Amino acid sequence: MVREFAYKGYTVEQLQKMSMDEFIKLLPSRRRRTLKRGMTDAQRKLLERVRKYKRLGVSKPIRTHAREMVILPEMVGLTVAVHNGKEFVPVEIVPEMIGHRLGEFAITNKRVVHGRPGVGATKSSMYVPLK
Repeated sequence: MVREFAYKGYTVEQLQKMSMDEFIKLLPSRRRRTLKRGMTDAQRKLLERVRKYKRLGVSKPIRTHAREMVILPEMVGLTVAVHNGKEFVPVEIVPEMIGHRLGEFAITNKRVVHGRPGVGATKSSMYVPLK
């Protein structure tokens, strides 16, 4: 049996039908404060694009630098390409992401993988056998 996702006791459909003010009351304090203070120009532009893409049924990802944007119920089902400082990372938005920020899903640093020392890298690399 598949369990249906609920955010604070509300289904995704109920959340999507709510007004923005009603939804904001459900969020944790930091996210609630951020949205009550108003959106930046980049966030407002992203939200307008989300609404436009939903209305037109466009399936290509929406590119954005607004990593601090809180994921809203109307974004569920879309792909947003979030900039991580170097490239745009595609993020498929699912109901479990509601209330989080976009930047949480586009990691900004990569794992460091060290290679083997090459010839001339250090004095001791003189004695590293070459393959």
